Amino acid sequence: MLPVVLLHGSRTSATMWRRQVEALTAAGVPVLAPDLPGHGARRDVRFTLDDAVATVHDVVDDAGGRALVVGLSLGGYVGIEHRARHPGQSAGLVAASCCTDPATPLRAGWLRIARWIERWPDSGARLNAAAVHALVDTRSGEDLAAGGYALDAMSDVLDEIGHVDARAALAAATSPVRLVNGQWDHFRGQERSMLAAARRGGADARIVVIPHARHLVSLDQPVAFTRAVLEAHDAVAAPASPTTPVSRPAGPTPAPHP
Repeated sequence: MLPVVLLHGSRTSATMWRRQVEALTAAGVPVLAPDLPGHGARRDVRFTLDDAVATVHDVVDDAGGRALVVGLSLGGYVGIEHRARHPGQSAGLVAASCCTDPATPLRAGWLRIARWIERWPDSGARLNAAAVHALVDTRSGEDLAAGGYALDAMSDVLDEIGHVDARAALAAATSPVRLVNGQWDHFRGQERSMLAAARRGGADARIVVIPHARHLVSLDQPVAFTRAVLEAHDAVAAPASPTTPVSRPAGPTPAPHP
C-alpha cells in the first residue's frame, strides 16, 4: 500500500495530524508524520529549507521510496519543493493552505513582526495560546499543543521559505497535485496561477475547496480534509483488492474545482 507522509505547519509539530493519522490507519493506509527541523522533537535544530526537504526525502526513502506527500502551510511549501527536487519519490502531492507566493512583498512585514514577537519575554506564548483558543476547537487545540510550539522558529521559516519559487517548483514535476484550501483561507489568493503552473509541467492538477474552513483546514474540518487526502491517495495508489474494501470516514465531501 502506498504510504502517506504528513508535513505539519509552522510552529506546530507532527501531533497536529493525530486525527488524520487515526483515520488513515483505520483505512489501512500506512502513514508517517515527521517533525520538521526547528519543530516538535527537533526544536533544538534551526529550520532550513534544505534540511526540511532532506527530512521528507529520508522519510519517503525509509517508507519504500515513493509516497503521497501531504503538507499544510509550511508543510505544503516543503512538499512542493520536495516534489520538484525528488520527482521520483512523489506519487502525488496534496498541498494545503499554501497558495500565496512566498516572495510576496508582505513577507518582509511578517518577518519583522515575527522577529519582534520572538524577542518578547515569553516569545509570544500568551499570544499563541489566545490565537489557538480563538481559532480551533478543544480537540484541535490539544493536538496542536501535544508536540509543543516552536515559538522561536517563525523568523527562520519566513526567511527560508522566501527562497521557494512555488510556481516553478510545481511546474518541475509531473506527479498529480491537489491544492486543498479552506473556503475562508486568506492564503488562497494565488491558487489559480499555482494550478496553472502545475498543469504547465504536465501534472493532473486540481483545486479542492473545503467548505466552512479557514487556514488550518485539517483542524477546522478534519473529516472533509481526510476525505480529500483519501481521494487523492485512491487516485495514485494501486487499486485495492475487491475482497478487502477500504472504509472511508463519513462526512461532507469537499468541493472540487476544475
